[in-house]
Amino acid sequence: MRVLVVTAVAAEADAVVRALAAEPVEVSVPGAVLRRADAPSAAVDVLAAGVGPAAAAAAAGSALAAAAAAGRPYGLVVSAGIGGGFAAGAPVASLVVSEAIVAADLGAETPDGFVPVTELGFGAVEHTPPAALVAAVAGATGAARGAVLTVSTVTGSPERAAGLTDRHPRALAEAMEGFGVAEAAAAHGVPALEIRAVSNPVGPRDRAAWRIGDALAALTDAFRAFPFDRLPAVLQEGTVSP
Repeated sequence: MRVLVVTAVAAEADAVVRALAAEPVEVSVPGAVLRRADAPSAAVDVLAAGVGPAAAAAAAGSALAAAAAAGRPYGLVVSAGIGGGFAAGAPVASLVVSEAIVAADLGAETPDGFVPVTELGFGAVEHTPPAALVAAVAGATGAARGAVLTVSTVTGSPERAAGLTDRHPRALAEAMEGFGVAEAAAAHGVPALEIRAVSNPVGPRDRAAWRIGDALAALTDAFRAFPFDRLPAVLQEGTVSP
């Protein structure tokens, strides 16, 4: 099984690599450099793709295409990193695994409120990872299960946080890359999952309360516990759906 792990920035990629058994080697693909290492029963490529859904989709798509062209396609793509947690279900330094990967601000503002792009007759706003995969990862890592929202503008007010949870009552975390990664994976017919370590509450931006170091440590712990050896059997139990 080959697994692609996509983060936004190098610090997140470093946190993932620290969990892997082998010393990574750098591998160039068009537009990006992967760090390749072995985990139990899996070959893992870790890619720092850049911030936001567009950068994440472009870099993930490039890596997926290169792997397919080489005859060594990925069996799973994981969007991973730190993010904001909705306090009721995802306290700081906890883990969240995605039951849904949702583009939370892809749409239009109207006099009656926000309308998702799907209600305008376009595209998709949600990807659903295989349920068996979500259960296996949550069980192995201790992560809470819920929706992870992808936003292009990080939430900075209680009003926006409340609006997001009103529209997405299953939401446990927000970040900026997951939906882009999931779109690229879906285009290649590969299942995708998102896992986030919570560095701060979603809402007013109080940098003094952020615990980035603790979140990165939790991310490393998550990938140490990640059930790589069970992935082939788990993925046979379900399929990815947009």
